[in-house]
Amino acid sequence: MKKELLYFNGLYGDRDANHDADYIFSELIKTRSETFSWVIRPHFHSRLFQLFCVESGEVLFQGNHIEEKLSGPCLILVPPMAIHGLTYSQDIKGRILTIPDSYLEAAFAVHTPILGAILKPEFIVNFTGKQKFKQIHDLILQIDAEIFAGRPEQQAMIKALLSQLFILLYRLLNAGQVSGKPDSQYLQHFNNFQKLIKKSGLEKSIADYAAMLHLTPLHLNRICKSITQKSALHIVHEYVVHEAEKYLKHTSMTIAEIAYLLKFEYPNYFSKLFRKYSGLTPLQYRINNNERQI
Repeated sequence: MKKELLYFNGLYGDRDANHDADYIFSELIKTRSETFSWVIRPHFHSRLFQLFCVESGEVLFQGNHIEEKLSGPCLILVPPMAIHGLTYSQDIKGRILTIPDSYLEAAFAVHTPILGAILKPEFIVNFTGKQKFKQIHDLILQIDAEIFAGRPEQQAMIKALLSQLFILLYRLLNAGQVSGKPDSQYLQHFNNFQKLIKKSGLEKSIADYAAMLHLTPLHLNRICKSITQKSALHIVHEYVVHEAEKYLKHTSMTIAEIAYLLKFEYPNYFSKLFRKYSGLTPLQYRINNNERQI
């Protein structure tokens, strides 16, 4: 019997995570993989980009159309929605950097070629010499230190370090030091659907979205359910609620203003939908988050 493909909003094993757009996480490969007996089953994340920096040891990487045994030093770049499974040797040494796609889109808005190259289907970067890997590895260690140090202007420094990191990666990709195969058509359609949702939200109907993707609504729903076990409308609603949470947490806009911004015709419909997906009214959600910040 075929195993269900795992899907996480957050990190592997964390089904209920719903992180902020500026959430960046760094951890040793060993930390999470040892918990799962060194086997990370094939899965994908809806909004997270991950960079696996393998210093030494071995890993069997499984993508949607690729299975490759790798040895350190190497990098594995996995964009949102790309299937990836990893089986590690117990002597594995390295680090994983996890970044929301929205953070990358904001940070690299003026560097479209870089973002376009990095957010493609999975890539593996092999190193013939130690110097290039050392440059990448040192930057990842600096980012890791900055994340947990709590220094002044922390976000500005992290963005500066990430800029250096991704420019180096872009140069490696352009130099042809990569291997990888295109993602499946279903995942491409789903990824394009998510991009359209970010632009239009509730302004478009599911029939509109399907037409923009040159699909029927039935086919779009079939794609969404095969990947996430959720309908296309459910995915649109989840995205809108996620956006609402950011406005409720980080702005002083009224609930009616947020509803209007997110293209709801009536504020009470917004409140009803928000409660359906979050379990709280918008006001309760705002109060709870304000209390946590005190």
